[in-house]
Amino acid sequence: MAWGLRSGAAVAAVVALFGGYLVADAYDMVPGMLTTAEPWPEPSPFPTAPGAVEGPAPAALLTRLPDDAPVPDSVEMQQLVTGLAKDKRLGSRVGVVVADGASGQVLGSSSPDKLMTPASTQKLFTGVAALSSSRADSTLDTRAVLVDDNTVVLVGGGDMMLSAGHGDPDAVNGRAGLADLAQQVAAKIKVTGATEVRVALDDTLFTGDDIAPTVAGPDIAAGYIAPVSSLGINVGLLSDGYGDNGPRASDPGKYAAEVFSAALEDEGLQTAGAVVNETAPDDARVLGEVSSAPLADVVGFAMQNSDNTITEVLGRLVAVDAGLPGSNDGATQAVISSATRLGVDMTGARLRDCSGLGDGSYLSTQQLVNLLEVMVDPRHPELRSEAVGMPIAGLSGTLASAHGRFTGDNPARGLARAKTGSLPKVRALAGTVVTADDRLLVFSVLADSIPADKTLGATWIYDDFVGELAAYSVQG
Repeated sequence: MAWGLRSGAAVAAVVALFGGYLVADAYDMVPGMLTTAEPWPEPSPFPTAPGAVEGPAPAALLTRLPDDAPVPDSVEMQQLVTGLAKDKRLGSRVGVVVADGASGQVLGSSSPDKLMTPASTQKLFTGVAALSSSRADSTLDTRAVLVDDNTVVLVGGGDMMLSAGHGDPDAVNGRAGLADLAQQVAAKIKVTGATEVRVALDDTLFTGDDIAPTVAGPDIAAGYIAPVSSLGINVGLLSDGYGDNGPRASDPGKYAAEVFSAALEDEGLQTAGAVVNETAPDDARVLGEVSSAPLADVVGFAMQNSDNTITEVLGRLVAVDAGLPGSNDGATQAVISSATRLGVDMTGARLRDCSGLGDGSYLSTQQLVNLLEVMVDPRHPELRSEAVGMPIAGLSGTLASAHGRFTGDNPARGLARAKTGSLPKVRALAGTVVTADDRLLVFSVLADSIPADKTLGATWIYDDFVGELAAYSVQG
């Protein structure tokens, strides 16, 4: 009985204590789930961000040219062409062709099949050959490999637009940097505990003459071209900035290898002795690699700047891709073969280099126009980058008004894209132009016996002619 009284008292005490805790919990005096506080308000709806709403449908800023735009009258076009061809200021040898870009119909011509000096309009053929090759979607890669445990061999892959320092991912000239390559190499060498390496150069991708024998000595001395190498810095130019001419390294590959060697020393490695030439085995361990801009961008750079060196490099890459020697002769053969495969009749054509700087190359205005027709043909989308990448009249590249081209109120400003050509007594222009009726035309003009005191004026005569094409309307 006593045990029961004590047990009941204990239970009562526990109940009392528990009841007191509940009261304390309700008034938030102790931890617990009970509360006498007002309930939390319902949360507001999740806000709708302005950017999350559907935007308007995209609209094209530029519409395509209408398929039914009127084709210029061939009689009137022929009158324009004849007037240009008979202009005494252009000398006795003038070739002109104007054709419809869609159908290929020749609208006017004068001496269309006469073989003449094309100057730098010849670059169009080299660019097309590069874009038609299996390398068109690739980059030009510069590698560093390890040979004999302590020899780092710099292997050229055709990039003559390396940066001496770090690469710029937004640039074409200077996309890949030797300083970046040196960092990759040093990081792997240091892991082994080595502190000293030899530096060698594998510049065997190209063979034969590094400059076409037909290029005049004064043009080489003036820096209009650098010796072709499988690698180089800033297109072989010794200046910090880019220009289409100026002092060039006599051996761009060796110069680049020496800069790379110095970059390794900046990374804490010692380099033993001078840079030597050495062919790297195919199975050598790769220590690092840097890559150029895509080949299409390299072609665009060559066309915009009329860069002779890069164009020669492109020609040799085309030759290697075709299984031919990476030489000047292999390159010219490969370029002609490429145009022929695309349907251009190259009968009589002769190329002595790939850039048009050398003497002895011959093409006709008809061959140039036929190539342009292929470039703008929708069935060849791989060539579109060159068709739209030519300099724009009055705005870019060698046709910019800063060069005295398409100035003032010339109707072709912004409506013509073309490749220029200039040599002593030679002026050339080949490209596309849109008429006032929105019809795309292709044209080429060559004159290679211009009186020496009239070559500058010839460019303005050409600009005026293209302006007349741009202003033309069937309505008059």
